[in-house]
Amino acid sequence: MHRVRIPVAEGVLDANETIARANREDFDRAGVAVLNLMSAPGSGKTALLERAIEAGLGETRIGVLEGDVQGSLDADRIAGLHVPVTQLNTDPGFGGECHLDANMVRSALPEVALGEIDLLVVENVGNLVCPAEFRIGEDARAMVCSVAEGEDKPLKYPLMFRSCELVVVNKVDLLPHLDFDLEKLRANVAAVNPEAELLTTSARSGEGIEAWSEWLAALPARRGAPA
Repeated sequence: MHRVRIPVAEGVLDANETIARANREDFDRAGVAVLNLMSAPGSGKTALLERAIEAGLGETRIGVLEGDVQGSLDADRIAGLHVPVTQLNTDPGFGGECHLDANMVRSALPEVALGEIDLLVVENVGNLVCPAEFRIGEDARAMVCSVAEGEDKPLKYPLMFRSCELVVVNKVDLLPHLDFDLEKLRANVAAVNPEAELLTTSARSGEGIEAWSEWLAALPARRGAPA
């Protein structure tokens, strides 16, 4: 039997890269830095964004593109802080995908107030697998993991941790109540991505929020670095 390998995945990713470059050109033209923020569901991405916005980002004007399969619960929370926010749902228009890709982001750009912001945070759909595969034209990538998820996640989902320059370990206020070894997590992150910066935070108590806010506020000055 003659078998032919059809490189479907490669073709999809190549097409995505082309659109991601077009997105990046639009972001650069507008002078906007873009962060692709990823995590598993429930890690606290939205809560950390809320705390950073409340803490203040200096002169940096932030906008948010909220990715969800359905609903606008997170976007509504961010909108309550009086920053520009755009909702991007993957269902039904994009088949209920568990990630954002470059084409989805491009479809939302006409609704994003690029002229009014310096930093666009794209809060990706909660998923530790697919979002890491698709570039969207971002300048930087960060991910949030919570201490409730266990120390093994970098070893089980290495691409996600490998593709991010910042790992935010959230919900550290729960450490006294969990069997969780923070140093073991640090070692596991370093094993798959020794260059990754690691911040520990608690959106509930405020621990680490100042460092997180400063990291976000500094992104526009880095605009133009390779995505």
